[in-house]
Amino acid sequence: MPTGAELFVDAAQRLGMSEIFTLVGDHLNEVLRVAARRGVRIIDFRHESGVTHAADAWARLKRKPALALVTGGPGHTNALTGIAAAKLIASPLIVVSGSRPRAMAERQAFQDLDQLNMVKPIVKWAAEPPSAAQIPFYLSRARAEALSGRMGPVYLNIPADTFLEVVEVPLRLPLPQPRQACWPDSRLVETALMMLKSSLQPVVIAGSGVWWADARAELHAFVEKTRLPIYTIGMARGVISDEHPQCFGYADPALNKAVRNVFREADLFLVLGKRIDYRLAFGGPRLFSPEAKFIQVDIHPPELGMNRDLDLGICADVKSTLAAMLEEMGDETWPELPWLEQLRQFRQQWESELLHIAEDSTLPIHPAAFYAEFKKLVPSEALFSWDGADFGHWGRAIIPARKPGGWLRLGPLGAIGSALPNSIALQLANPGKPVVLFTGDGSFGFYLSELDTMVRHSLPVVIIIGNDAAWGLERELQKAFHPSECPVACELRPTRYDVIMKGFGGEGENIHRREEIGPALQRAFSSRVPYLLNVHIRGARSPFTDWQISGKKKNRSVRGA
Repeated sequence: MPTGAELFVDAAQRLGMSEIFTLVGDHLNEVLRVAARRGVRIIDFRHESGVTHAADAWARLKRKPALALVTGGPGHTNALTGIAAAKLIASPLIVVSGSRPRAMAERQAFQDLDQLNMVKPIVKWAAEPPSAAQIPFYLSRARAEALSGRMGPVYLNIPADTFLEVVEVPLRLPLPQPRQACWPDSRLVETALMMLKSSLQPVVIAGSGVWWADARAELHAFVEKTRLPIYTIGMARGVISDEHPQCFGYADPALNKAVRNVFREADLFLVLGKRIDYRLAFGGPRLFSPEAKFIQVDIHPPELGMNRDLDLGICADVKSTLAAMLEEMGDETWPELPWLEQLRQFRQQWESELLHIAEDSTLPIHPAAFYAEFKKLVPSEALFSWDGADFGHWGRAIIPARKPGGWLRLGPLGAIGSALPNSIALQLANPGKPVVLFTGDGSFGFYLSELDTMVRHSLPVVIIIGNDAAWGLERELQKAFHPSECPVACELRPTRYDVIMKGFGGEGENIHRREEIGPALQRAFSSRVPYLLNVHIRGARSPFTDWQISGKKKNRSVRGA
């Protein structure tokens, strides 16, 4: 007769989850022993938040549920940040916490917390199987909930004695059903095409819904037949390369100054799988003309028209909508609009501005100068995990997105530091491909011990730290709003992170001069171990931070009016 642990592992494998992201703890020993015997890949971390961040990244990259298993008490509370990140980014993460035995509930047991109610506000669904016999049913239900509608994280609380319980007759495992395509109304498709074809200055914004729907082929065909200009953001970065003739780069106005001009002048937007949220200035006049028309395609009904009145809302998945548009168009190919030449000029002006900044040869190294050197040598197939910090923001403005699934960001929670566990998932999901982590010295400190995880699992991530011995972005914000005062709590030490990397068993170099960058990158990319470049940079306010400052100043002036 099987135990609860055996039922759990068998159910996970039958549901297509062959990896467990975890950190060992007393509540988990039985299930981890069973998983190891059954050949499940166990990816063990040094901090539970690293566990859930990496599992979230794996779910995003694989477009399917990922399983994170953490112990109870502090293991559970540590995991909450990664769960919250998955909630805001709509990732189908399944988190299971162990807990005190059921017989010890409400008796002041060790590490006894109300874990279920603690997690409910940040997941789509949460439950505790009442017995070991029901574990398969509940795990299948968790998977179904994670994938329904707009995806998101789910949670199971499983007491330690439930894993040990012997079961005579387990409840059946409901087998997963394929995620159904959500097709658009054909009349809405016809209307959308008529609006786009009659527009003189249209723009397509492609967001993460394009990635989740696996709509790469349809998106390429659509932009090549309509010859419309497209900007990408979120997980859509790289789905259509920035080097494609119809793609004009990042849709983020904080990092692509050309976008600010383009979006203000455009007369129609087709927004594909992208929330009209803070990143797009909530659809407001800071970024868009009040007269501009909007067509939004989203699988989640409440998203349509939430922050911006729509001229047309299509509740459907992006892949089905693009396929319907292509079918409606038939063999027709639209002529290129004169508008695209203006967009090319805007892009050239912005790239020239960045290039001018990157020509700075003084020391310490300007972040833009570093990325100019990096851009010359980066392998074309490289995949990137981006953290917060001004250093990373300079890179996101300069480096093009070329590969689908190769531009991993923190998401709306902005949990700085999580790019390190994200990079672990990125390398695990793409063995043999070069993976680069960009982070600042402040962000790097959050999950520094996961360097050990990289080394133990033989993951040759190239880690690049922009080291300005400061919380640089916060320092710039304080200086902008309080120029007569010294920044508070922003200074760090110029730590030798390359030495720390070597202590964990990887390799690293310390870089002070621009001419050192190229040879160091070549050594890093040819290495078979995690390789850290500790780049001493100048604190320099990025375009991202300038955008934040200008917005805050505008809000302050409005409130004071």
